[in-house]
Amino acid sequence: MTDFKGKSILITGASTGIGKAIAIQFARLGANVVVNYYSQPDKAESTQQQMLEACQAMESCGAKTLLVQADVSDREDVANLFAQTIETFGSLDILVNNAGIQVEGPSHEIDIDDFDRMLSVNLRGAYLCSRLALKHFLDKGIKGVIINNSSVHEIIPRPGYLAYAVSKGGMENMTRTLALEYARQGIRVNAIGPGATATPINDWVHDPEQLSRAQEFIPMGRVGEPEEMAAAVAFLASDKAAYITGQTLFIDGGLTLYPGFRESIT
Repeated sequence: MTDFKGKSILITGASTGIGKAIAIQFARLGANVVVNYYSQPDKAESTQQQMLEACQAMESCGAKTLLVQADVSDREDVANLFAQTIETFGSLDILVNNAGIQVEGPSHEIDIDDFDRMLSVNLRGAYLCSRLALKHFLDKGIKGVIINNSSVHEIIPRPGYLAYAVSKGGMENMTRTLALEYARQGIRVNAIGPGATATPINDWVHDPEQLSRAQEFIPMGRVGEPEEMAAAVAFLASDKAAYITGQTLFIDGGLTLYPGFRESIT
């Protein structure tokens, strides 16, 4: 398994769900991990404890952790987040833009404040963090890595979740644009595109009826686990993916394969 000892990684929105799984994965692989959270310090502390336990279970792990509260849509909060990261670990090698929110509702009735907030967190926040990471990589001559947690909905329309889908569509092009712009500096920018995943934001997975209905849409017949998303992030951040940039790796059980066409329509 890839060794990230001596590397520093910042994960936004890492107190629960996929972000939490990513944090634990990198702690297990020996990285110094910054866990960013916004409004749940108790859950962030729980993530930190599980990271330490995961590290202790590995021989000569040595990972260190840091918790930092910040709203990624706020420029000053993001500046402070990066300042604390650099002050504590001396450098940054990997940024994972994971923080995200979603609000459901008919597109003609979405509250404009909710629309703006989703784009501010999901897309603007990812850019604000990427901007400072890129400046750091360039200033220090680091061949850094940025990984964006996007969604299958960067390419699959999602009625009732317009702002979320728009933010993820924007994230796809941000990933590709930054990858192209900084490839000659050895900086890689990729994304993962999770499908339906068993996380707190998808509380419907605990409803047997809703879960069964969702599984009918997924060719593999099950939802994904956060740890499966984390494994993909670790791969994309590693030297094993050194020739991959500007891509979205979909981890979706085949959801992007147009499952409605499993049987001929003619």
